[in-house]
Amino acid sequence: MELRKVRALMAQILASSRSFSSGSRDLIGELAAAGHDVVLATPTHDLDELRPLLSDAVAWIAGTGPVTAAHLDAAPNLRVVARYGVGFEAVDLAAAAERGILVTNTPGANSGAVADHTVGLMLAVLRGTTLGDRRVRAGDWSVHRGRELGSLTVGIVGFGRIGQGVARRLSGFGSLVVAHDPWLGDDAMRAAGAEPLDLFEMAAACDLVTLHAPGGATIVDAGWLASAREGLVLVNTARPELIDEAALARALRDGRIAGFAADTLAGDVSGLPSPLLAEDLSTTVVVTPHFGAQTVEAVDAMGSIAVDNVLAVLAGDTPPNPVPLKG
Repeated sequence: MELRKVRALMAQILASSRSFSSGSRDLIGELAAAGHDVVLATPTHDLDELRPLLSDAVAWIAGTGPVTAAHLDAAPNLRVVARYGVGFEAVDLAAAAERGILVTNTPGANSGAVADHTVGLMLAVLRGTTLGDRRVRAGDWSVHRGRELGSLTVGIVGFGRIGQGVARRLSGFGSLVVAHDPWLGDDAMRAAGAEPLDLFEMAAACDLVTLHAPGGATIVDAGWLASAREGLVLVNTARPELIDEAALARALRDGRIAGFAADTLAGDVSGLPSPLLAEDLSTTVVVTPHFGAQTVEAVDAMGSIAVDNVLAVLAGDTPPNPVPLKG
């Protein structure tokens, strides 16, 4: 992405999310009205490109790229890194704490968008929607017989804002919903519409499992897949490292797993090809380009919350959404 300067002067606020201020609100204009200049920069966070911009930045509205100690060293005036989104794994929190730089995020801003997209991916796999589109365009009107979401037992791994949003949407279909979340008690899960279940019990009991856990550990590995009910469908709109992609590709080929849909793959981060994009799996795998959070409403919410955090810090106030720093 070509670096683009907004207003004539070098900005004090650096924004490196590709969708910042691209919704219905002119957030760049709002920051300008508050007396701040803004520069939009590459979302990859390439240090050589960002270094001259970081040197003058007092705030950084950061995308999904890495925010390392080297980035922070290049920003002697930086006071806040406002993550544009929920996850902050890419930010070196210890380095930020050492330099007295606050880190914030935008919790809940895109939860509804991702929950909607998750259900859409479920239906796409269960009904063969993308496969049907490709067939019709090739002149093939043969019928694919799918399954109804309301007839299934659906497992939700990670029962936070997005997981609970999925459960609420599934209640309209009539699905039986179970959930696993080590941070929630059984009563809290039941109150939010799901029966608690162990991970391996879920694999054996569910027709469909959707992942909404934070990253950092692999959940769907060879052992979990071996315990899964034959014909299970998997959906992942969370983090790519939750799945052993090679093991899942084998399970798809041997028929134990009937279908997979994702909004993220390992290649989304590393740039490496995923085994799940193999041509022979194209009839059972649906992948979207990490745009589950890309709705006008979510973009507005993420941007406005990030801006609120930045303005609070620059005014000397406590930001509404601080991330605990690691000292």
